[in-house]
Amino acid sequence: MRIVVLVKQVPSTDKVKMDVETGIMVRSATEAELNPLDTYAVEEAVRVKEKTEGTEITVISMGPPMATYAIREAIAMGCDKGVLLSDKAFAGADTWATACTLSSALKKLGEVDLIFSGERATDGETGQVGPSVAAQLDMPALTYVSKIREVGDGKIVVERAIEGGHEVVESSLPVLLSVVKEINEPRMPNLTGKIRARKTEVAVMTAADIGLDPSRAGLAGSPTRVVKVFFPSMSRNGMIVDGKDPEKTVEQLLQFLNDKSFI
Repeated sequence: MRIVVLVKQVPSTDKVKMDVETGIMVRSATEAELNPLDTYAVEEAVRVKEKTEGTEITVISMGPPMATYAIREAIAMGCDKGVLLSDKAFAGADTWATACTLSSALKKLGEVDLIFSGERATDGETGQVGPSVAAQLDMPALTYVSKIREVGDGKIVVERAIEGGHEVVESSLPVLLSVVKEINEPRMPNLTGKIRARKTEVAVMTAADIGLDPSRAGLAGSPTRVVKVFFPSMSRNGMIVDGKDPEKTVEQLLQFLNDKSFI
């Protein structure tokens, strides 16, 4: 069985920086980490591998050269190979262009049985890339997967987290699974895994390598744009009342709340 896990390297949540002029996130100058929600996808892929003989897991990420860190983290957890999609043409991509790049790479790599992704990335919070990749590959997408009941013989049965409970869904393979935190508890990489990750060569592919027209990638291929970046200003338009006279204070407070349409 061939499995692919889509991962992303994201800025640490307290280190996010934006370019005010372009509206693009500055990634090279920030501390980065493997997207926390992707670790659940990696863990579930490794669990399937441990139960299915002959399974190989490839980790794919799109980003600058430093994104190899996220790939090596996944390899340290038990994945086998890594591919980094890195090209200046990919810079500034929105979710559509990102999915276009990832799906082009997947077509180049050949047939797969399962594609795993996290529910969303902590820097974008859209949850759109995984399902969009499935749509561009013309395969089913099972989102909010909280449990894999069975997989094999060309099909998979999963539980999806929905409002008020879960639903059981069966799909043919290949299929993309977008998983939620409920599905497992990600393992910590051990020393053996870290050494293996360090020694594993991560293949780097450009737009030319995956046969993608640069006009469909990065900022050029993104139908959405950030038109303005601004920081909210804090303002306080309140009032101070003299509490020496309780009755007068209550009257002033009620009048204030009434003026603001709170009562």
